[in-house]
Amino acid sequence: MGNWIHSQIQRPDRFWKPVRSAIPALAWGRVYRREWLAGDLMAGLIVAIMLVPQGMAYALLAGLPPQVGLYASIAPLLLYGLFGTSRSLAVGPVAIVSLLVASGVGQVAEMGTAVYWQAALTLALMVGAIQMGMGLLRAGFLVNFLSHPVLAGFTSAAALVIGLSQFKHALGLSTPNLEFVDTAVYTLQHLAETNFITLAIGLGSIAILLYFKYALGGQLKRRKLPAGLVTPITKSAPLLVVLLATLLVVALRLDVAAGVKVVGYVPAGLPPLTTPTLDLTLWRALLPTALAISFVGYMESISVAKSLASKRRQKINSDQELVGLGIANLGAAFTGGYPVTGGFSRSVVNFEAGANTGLASMVTAVLIALTVLFLTPLFAYLPQVVLAAIILVAVASLVDIKTFRHTWRYNKADAASMLVTFGAVLAVGIEMGILLGVAAALLLFIWRTSRPHVAVVGRVGDSEQYLNVQRHTVQTCPRVAAVRIDESLYFANTAYLEETVLRQVADQPELAHFVLICTAVNFIDASALDTLASLRQELHDAGVTFHLAAVKGPVMDRLRAVGFADSFGPENIHLSTHDAMKAIGCA
Repeated sequence: MGNWIHSQIQRPDRFWKPVRSAIPALAWGRVYRREWLAGDLMAGLIVAIMLVPQGMAYALLAGLPPQVGLYASIAPLLLYGLFGTSRSLAVGPVAIVSLLVASGVGQVAEMGTAVYWQAALTLALMVGAIQMGMGLLRAGFLVNFLSHPVLAGFTSAAALVIGLSQFKHALGLSTPNLEFVDTAVYTLQHLAETNFITLAIGLGSIAILLYFKYALGGQLKRRKLPAGLVTPITKSAPLLVVLLATLLVVALRLDVAAGVKVVGYVPAGLPPLTTPTLDLTLWRALLPTALAISFVGYMESISVAKSLASKRRQKINSDQELVGLGIANLGAAFTGGYPVTGGFSRSVVNFEAGANTGLASMVTAVLIALTVLFLTPLFAYLPQVVLAAIILVAVASLVDIKTFRHTWRYNKADAASMLVTFGAVLAVGIEMGILLGVAAALLLFIWRTSRPHVAVVGRVGDSEQYLNVQRHTVQTCPRVAAVRIDESLYFANTAYLEETVLRQVADQPELAHFVLICTAVNFIDASALDTLASLRQELHDAGVTFHLAAVKGPVMDRLRAVGFADSFGPENIHLSTHDAMKAIGCA
């Protein structure tokens, strides 16, 4: 043991490099500069100002008491600051994940009960375990099954579901928890029961939030206010409406005189230590939701983390991000919280406010902890409609019509998967909607690659370049059909490949050689390999020599390893299309 310790002291980099990789805070901590501190402190303060009302609002959206949103904003932020690789990502409760929590946990427990909270804690534990496992196993590629159109369709539909779920607070109604269509019908049927005082507070809150979000910043800049003050002022709107609405309710006793619903008692004190349940029946019931949150949460986090990191030429380790988010969710599970992830708007604010390291996240956590210690009694008379207004303004920008229009113009198959996801989320629910969207995207991919683009090529002048005869003026040889297939060859397109080759031979009786150009072929599976062997024999019987040209190195290695190259005939496999044409005598 002593010899091992001595060897590590002699070679410190060998020991500390993997430790710093596992705990990124050690990497930036050892090079921390004094000039970074002001930016980290300011960013931590501004994000805390945003996160206090947002955390409570998103907890209510998830069907949990408001303090749970604050609990989920302490330990997870501290842990992500230590284990995350993004220096700007602001982790905490977000709208989409809160909706998924409400959808999944609502199926196994009744909102407002201790069992419901316990299930939410268990869900956080499952999400943390899944994300950590994916990170440690370097399985982050699994999230690629959530294509951008699927994610955009899900996000847009989820934004509508979230928005509609807040109408009951905005209108002062007592709407039961129903599916999207039923909720819309119920709301329309009970519009006459609207509490207009509640509605007025909500509309006023929305007006202030929108003014601060879209107009105030420009006005302050025109007045030449220092740039360092513009961001704090414009991002203080959620806290401002919370304070104004609370003072209004207290001053006029609107909770009693006008029936305005308030948050009520919010317990003070740091988060309690909690223990998620290990009931396997509950775990099986929550597994689809846990997977959805793990994937969707990671996609939301990694996209904004990479975007912000690129602006400062910083690096993001995708697998370590999964570990960092997983540990943050484990922290939420054992400190009274619920699943968290990186939020887009808060991360952008964190970045713009000057966050330089994960210390900004830790500062936010400390300020939230001070809030739950000393300030929670102030939230007792906070109108629920104000929290609904904060959510409505936050999710309004998530309805992404622009992406659909762009995708429709570029690729209608991708747009179809986006529409399927959007419609399925609204019609059959969140988790099933995501699954149907992923299934649609995969089916469309298989359909598209099962009928790949095929080009008959000819020689451009006296060059060694061969291009599509339908797009360019080229020379062809009547004895040769040179065909380029623009897709890897696998079981789904082997029939199409065989049909294409045999049709070319049938249409050209004078044909003596067929050249399959493989410049776009990155992989040939076992089914396609059998098809190539079968085609070689069929063409031989028809008096046509089969050639392969421009086979990529890794593909060629596999063909040699199984003896296919030798049986096919090395003389019929050529480095390039031009080499093939020269060997045939047509160049």
